[in-house]
This record gives sequence, structure tokens and C-alpha cells, in this order.
Amino acid sequence: MEGLCGIFCTRLSRKTKKMIKQKTAASIIDSDDRTHEGVRTVDTGNCCEFSGHSDVCLCIVTWNMNGQVSSEDINKLVGKIRKLDLLVIGLQEVPRENIAQLLKNVLADTHILLGEAIMQSLQLFVFGPKHSQQFVRGIKVDKQPVGGLGGLIGRKKGAVAIRIKYKGIQMLFVSCHLAAHVGNVEERNDQFRHISRSIFSKDWNPNATPAQLTVWLGDFNYRLEGINTFPARDLIHENLHELLTSKDQLLQEAERGQIFNGFREGTLSFKPTYKYNIGSSNYDTSYKVRVPAWTDRILFKIGDHDRIRATLHCYDSMDTISSSDHKPVKAHICLNVNRQSSHPRIEQ
Repeated sequence: MEGLCGIFCTRLSRKTKKMIKQKTAASIIDSDDRTHEGVRTVDTGNCCEFSGHSDVCLCIVTWNMNGQVSSEDINKLVGKIRKLDLLVIGLQEVPRENIAQLLKNVLADTHILLGEAIMQSLQLFVFGPKHSQQFVRGIKVDKQPVGGLGGLIGRKKGAVAIRIKYKGIQMLFVSCHLAAHVGNVEERNDQFRHISRSIFSKDWNPNATPAQLTVWLGDFNYRLEGINTFPARDLIHENLHELLTSKDQLLQEAERGQIFNGFREGTLSFKPTYKYNIGSSNYDTSYKVRVPAWTDRILFKIGDHDRIRATLHCYDSMDTISSSDHKPVKAHICLNVNRQSSHPRIEQ
């Protein structure tokens, strides 16, 4: 039997070996376990005072720019509070401008660029305080395109990712832009699974420390299903938009065990972030009058056996930014290493 096994193993095709490698590496990002938890909704805690009680505080922002940029909106996107440890910015449909330089100019007094991952119009940046390089170990970047000709028209679909060990905590950030249109749910699901299997699979190391914090951010493009645009808008107008979460495709697919198993997300207490008339906070008045949707999201997951406590202090849209047909979304997460317990905790 050992001889037969040896012969079989040596005759494995390169394609088969690659598939095995990708499937094993995928466990770093998303579990293939038959059991599933769906996406757990967590409440936001009190505003962080940046008092030093947390080991790492992160501000995470995602924005589909729709090919537009203004210095005013870049300033609003970054914000004025700069005491955080890491600022993570994921952008989709980025215009042909040097966005990295624009961000560096705005942050020049307080932060430096620690890492960037760029795939045409899909871009991801991680900034840290000045002199924070001493806390960084083993930063790596990767990218994974999906879909067809999006890159030819400046709207690349796929994902870019950054792995970084900061203050001893291994973190993974995946910024993505998935297939559009309400009917393409299965395509989005397939793209999520493909990205999960493929990101960092080429240089996967079985001895490497798995991510203790994994964050997915971006324009996931999941829509509202089973409701027409005007009833949806009426609920939003009456500030009853949280009733629309039962129609949200992302939460539905996660409940089915198709995507984001074991991830956490803040309450969708803000209005749907798409689609707006450019230059305003009014929903689409074109002939398509699209149903508003929470296309832009930030989800996070703590490693299965890590002593990390995560507190979500903020999850909100940035409604004053209006140069795109999407509103940016931001999340503020603080991490503490729990040295007394072997199980992760999510503060609510």
C-alpha cells in the first residue's frame, strides 16, 4: 500500500496539487466546514477615547468612487481623528489619479503609508502613525481578478489584499468589488469563494500564523430582493430602513451557508449606500430608479482559537460625501489581546 501511495502521490497533476493547496489555504480566510453560523450582527460600543486601553485601534473605510475624486471628499474620507493605530482604506472604481499620493498628502502630518495593493481601479491602503514601522512585521500583498472585461472600462472586479503583523497581531484585509445587478447572486457567491481560495494561495505556508483578524471590505454588490423601489424608499424616508435587512441578499446568502461563515457585522442602522444621484443625497432618479441597497460593507472575523477581544465602536456611512453614486462606509474596531482566555470574544 505504501508503494502504491507513493506512486499515486508522485503522479498528481500540477493542477490537482494547486487545487489541494488552494483549498487548504482557504481555511485561513473562510472555513469549508459543513456547519455554518451565518453573519452575526453586533452592536456598536461606546465611542473609543483612544486612551491606550486597547492594543490596536483600527479605522476601516470602503468607498466606490465611481471614477470621481475631489480633494474635499478625500479630506472628509480620512477625517480629523488621527490617534488610531491603523487606517485601512479600500477603494473601488478609482479614477486615473494618483490616489495614494492624495491620501499621503492629507495624512502627511500624522501618518505614513505602510502598505498598498493595487489592481487597476481596485486599490487598498494601510496607513500607520509616523514611526510605526517598528511595529510592522511581514507585510505581504496579493490580488485576484474575477469576471470579464471590467478592467477595460475602468471598473475592475476582484480583490486586493494585504497581510500585516502589527504589534504582534496578524491581520488580513481583503478589499473587493463583486459582480453587479440584483440577479447575479450566485455569481457573487462564486466570486467570494474563488477569492477566498485564491488570495495568498501561491505562497501559502502551512507553518505560518493564520490571521487573528480578517476584514473584508468593499462594494460586494449584494442588493435588496423581494421589494420594489418605492416601498423601499418609503421605509427609508420614515427612518425604518432597518426593516429592509430581511431583504438583504448578503445576509440571506450567509444564512444559507454560502458566504461569510462566522463573520461579524455591525447593525445596518445607516441608510442603504447605493444608488445616489451624484452630487446629492437623493436616491437614483434616472429611468432605472434602482432599488436602494447596502452594497458597501465591512465584515470581520476573529481567528478560531485566538485570544483576541474585538470591540466595534462605529459602523456608519459617510453621507456628507456626494461625488459618487455610493456613500462610503467606515468601521472603527479596537483589539485587545486577552491573556486570560483561549477563546475569542466579541464585545457588544
